[in-house]
Formats: sequence, structure tokens, C-alpha cells
Amino acid sequence: MSRIPAAFERLARARRKALIPFVTAGDPAAGPTVALMHALVQAGADVIELGVPFSDPMADGPVIQRASERALGAGTSLDTVLALVAEFRRTDDRTPVVLMGYANPIEALGPEAFVARARAAGVDGVLVVDYPPEECASFAALARAHGIDLIFLLAPTSTEARTDQIARLASGYIYYVSLTGVTGAGQLDVAEVAAKLAAIRRKTKLPLGVGFGIRDGETARAVGAAADAVIIGSALIQEMERAGPEAASDRAGAFVASIRAALDRPAAVASPA
Repeated sequence: MSRIPAAFERLARARRKALIPFVTAGDPAAGPTVALMHALVQAGADVIELGVPFSDPMADGPVIQRASERALGAGTSLDTVLALVAEFRRTDDRTPVVLMGYANPIEALGPEAFVARARAAGVDGVLVVDYPPEECASFAALARAHGIDLIFLLAPTSTEARTDQIARLASGYIYYVSLTGVTGAGQLDVAEVAAKLAAIRRKTKLPLGVGFGIRDGETARAVGAAADAVIIGSALIQEMERAGPEAASDRAGAFVASIRAALDRPAAVASPA
């Protein structure tokens, strides 16, 4: 069993929402990645999504594309990413880590070898953008057999049949993409997101996380009113870009702490008339 269900159970008991930051492994270089992961946890992250850099990240907008380019330029590979997770695990055996990426590196290594090595490194979940549920029942079973959750994306355009299929195959949590298009694009309609989540909840008991389009604490708080988890990637990486390599970890920690504070802020109590 992965660490993900336990993390969501703790949060549910505390009536808190999960904060899931996404960063690309090896950006701006492999060396600082583990320190960055620890900084995110100290700032209030409950799960870390760690991007496996890829040369053609089709679902990602320009911000995360640039992060992948920097990581690949620094020599980051899937082997590097697994080694980084193993290093993180030496001092943090509690925080779930989800690898997010594309099929090519997994297929190059071989799915069996990938899952075995991911488990040994301490990976809890995998989100493979271009593994459609119609074609990865065997990979889902392989992951489950090794105690790794397979996480899927749902979008505003997902059909009811696709939602049913993902509800059957997914574990850990489901990632709802709040916008059509790539990461970092568009404006969020929180009411529409809430309505979509309500429909998905009729099909699954898994926690629902929302990502794409969450740029600040207020948006995160609004989304968190309907979701079980808030996922933030492009806005975080932009903060790191602006800070530069030397200050990126500190800036990331400060930004995630601001999102955590917004999510945890008590609801305002209306004054009596």
C-alpha cells in the first residue's frame, strides 16, 4: 500500500485539504531537487508531484516545458529521478511522492522494471499522461501489485464512459484538470469545477484533486472548498524562474507556505444583523 491513502485519511480527520505542489525533477539542476522537495514539505505540502522531464511534454504549457528543457539540459533522466526519490526517502518516509510524466521513458526501461525500481526508490504513485485507461489495465494491475497507485487525469471534456473507466482503474486520487488546454492556461470557473467534481463523486470514493489554472492562495482556497486537494505547478515554477537558481528553493517554499495558509484560514463568521 502506498503512503497516499494514509495522507488523505490524516487530512480528512483534521478537516484539511491536501496541498500538492508539482516541480520538475532536475530543474534547474539535479543537485538541489531533494532540498527543494524537503522545503516544499516544510512549507506545508502533503504530497509531492515530481515531474519526469520529457522532450515533448504535450499536456504542459510553456512554463513546464521550459522546466523540462532545463532538466534535460542538465542531464536528468528517469534513472536520475528514481535516485532523487531514493535520496529523499532517507530522511522523509512519510510524504507521498507521485511521479508525473509520459510513457516513452517507462517503455524504454520496460514497465515491469520501472515499477519495481519505482517501488524500491519509494515512489507512491504514477501519473502517465499518455497512458489512456482503455490501454493500461495491465499496467494498473502491475502498479497495484507493487503498492503503487495509478493516478489518472479527468477533464471538463471527459465523457461519462471515460469517467466510469477511470473510476474503476484509478487509485490514490483522481486529478481533475480544471481547464481545457495545457498547464498554466486560461481562467478558472470555480462554480463549474465544483459541479464537475460533484458529478465525479457519484462514481468514486477516491479523493479528487484539482490542478491547472490555480495561481494564488485565493484561487486555491476557492477550489479547496469543493476539492479534496489543490495541485499547483506552473505558478510555482514561475516563482522559481523569477527567483533564479540560487534562490529558487526559498522562493518555492515561501510560495507554497502562502497557499497553505490560504487553504487553512478559518472561514469568516458572519456578524449578527
